[in-house]
Amino acid sequence: MRVAVCQLNSRDDQETNLATARGLLETAATGGVDLAVLPEYVDYLGTAGRLPPPEPVDGTVGKFFAAAARDLGIWVLVGSYHERGPDQRRTYNTSLMFDRQGDLAGRYRKIHLYDAEIPGRVSYHESRNVAPGDDVVVVDCEGVRVGLSICYDLRFPELYRRLAVDGGAQVLVVPAAFMLHTGRDHWEVLLRARAIENQCYVLAAGQIGTHEPGRTCFGHSMVVDPWGTVLAQAPDTVGVVTADLDLTRLAMIRTELPSLANRRL
Repeated sequence: MRVAVCQLNSRDDQETNLATARGLLETAATGGVDLAVLPEYVDYLGTAGRLPPPEPVDGTVGKFFAAAARDLGIWVLVGSYHERGPDQRRTYNTSLMFDRQGDLAGRYRKIHLYDAEIPGRVSYHESRNVAPGDDVVVVDCEGVRVGLSICYDLRFPELYRRLAVDGGAQVLVVPAAFMLHTGRDHWEVLLRARAIENQCYVLAAGQIGTHEPGRTCFGHSMVVDPWGTVLAQAPDTVGVVTADLDLTRLAMIRTELPSLANRRL
């Protein structure tokens, strides 16, 4: 299975963001990939005041990427977009997965939201503007089980254990807009840990660069194998990197080091 992780610098112009994403998907398709993964908030990452109205799955963003998947004949994981939420105040942070025909194969709403109150330093509550999802989602991608997650989820290993054990995931996807100051120390370490402990391939597509004053993302999109080896990593620019997933190697690792089978809860 050949995969691509696409690295973007989405800003406050949705039309430009979508056009850039389409160009990266075309590059990935030219490289013969089966599945291309886009980062978190591929539709818009800028000031809240210019955010286009959030949409349902069959809105402009959903239709755009469904058409891209169909036209290019590849699976597309829309890392996330602003889905219309349960009330007027909040949106969902939602991943969409489309198959080669452009049909919706899976939808995942980000479960874990960053709420922090540090007196004198930080007061940030993602849950004021974003509603959490409830469902753990695994998609069958032509016989390969792909577990879905988004960005901050990466810090919660119990989610990935459920994806791997209950959902039978062989591949974990982590679209993200990981901040620069935490990404330098935590991004690769956490991705490799999730790969090793769950014996899965991990596909991590990140936003890169400055998106608005005070927000700069780390990038370093990468593909990690079940042994924790980084197979491919993007340079510090917008672009695409590809890798081939060897499912026979995954099965061998799980047989020779059966940590999933040996666990005791």
